[in-house]
Amino acid sequence: KSNALLYQYIGNIQERRGEYQRALESYNQGLAISGTTISLLLNRASLYMHMDKPTRAMADYTEVLNLEPNQTEALFFRAYLYSQQRDYKRSRADYDRLIKLEPMNEKARLGLAILNDKDRRPREAIEQMDALVQLFPKHASLYLVRGDMYQSRKQYDLALADFNHAIELEPNNPDCYVSRSLLYKDMKKKKQSRQDAQTALRLGAN
Repeated sequence: KSNALLYQYIGNIQERRGEYQRALESYNQGLAISGTTISLLLNRASLYMHMDKPTRAMADYTEVLNLEPNQTEALFFRAYLYSQQRDYKRSRADYDRLIKLEPMNEKARLGLAILNDKDRRPREAIEQMDALVQLFPKHASLYLVRGDMYQSRKQYDLALADFNHAIELEPNNPDCYVSRSLLYKDMKKKKQSRQDAQTALRLGAN
């Protein structure tokens, strides 16, 4: 097993260098020695995600959960992958399980809210976002997500209030200005939209 972990460390170094194929080979060699090493499976699953191979990542996360049913990292990323596949039932089951294990897991709660929004459960989604904002009132990203939900429902005043608050919290975050620019565009306020887009570019937006 110590040799398997050695391959894991080598793979970690290769991955940090951007040598993804070599890192994958190292993880594979480690798993050939010890196929039930959870840290190796998680490393390989994460690399598969980075390499845009979601099916293989899903297989590794599922194997981790077969070995350790309450492994939180595997639950989170498998829920995300199920959501990307529009398998909302299984995604919700993994998010629910994770939230029971870690009630204050912000990413899991946010993932579930976004899932419900996709799954045509708008009231649940907004209620969950309201709860998240109350729990983490200083996190600008939450206001951006909730504002986007309001915008998709054409509740422009509520969306604008959220985007404005996000900018107050993180005035140098280009994402805040991109979101408000797109909202102003929907509101037919071209001048304000252009100004926010220019600000976002100046702050480093693509």
